[in-house]
Amino acid sequence: MHGGSGHRERAGATHRGPRAHSPRWAGTKDWRQALYARSLGAVMGTLFVLSWLAQSISGTAACNDQQLRRLEDPVSWAGYVVTPDFWSRTLQNWQSELLAVAAMVVLSIYLRRRGSPESKPVGAAHTTTGVEG
Repeated sequence: MHGGSGHRERAGATHRGPRAHSPRWAGTKDWRQALYARSLGAVMGTLFVLSWLAQSISGTAACNDQQLRRLEDPVSWAGYVVTPDFWSRTLQNWQSELLAVAAMVVLSIYLRRRGSPESKPVGAAHTTTGVEG
């Protein structure tokens, strides 16, 4: 268990595999299991891209409304997503969301909530994870 293979061995040792009550795709040995094993990341990534796309489309509409009020030519979606206005709005939105998520992650490592299923037991070490025990 030295070097890079130790992590794989430990990860494999804690993986229990599908059981009788497991979802159907968890028990397959093909692409469906690989997709199911990464389904949270795939869904979250898809939601991220779709929300960014929706933000860019609504921003384009708002920008074009302002352009038309000033009797200027409207901009295309591709033209809008390269403007400083779009990136300023995007980064402001992401900054608040990332700050909230980062705070929850960091605080959940060091702080405890007695009786909460999302929290570690009060006496558990900071390095304890849900995989152990």
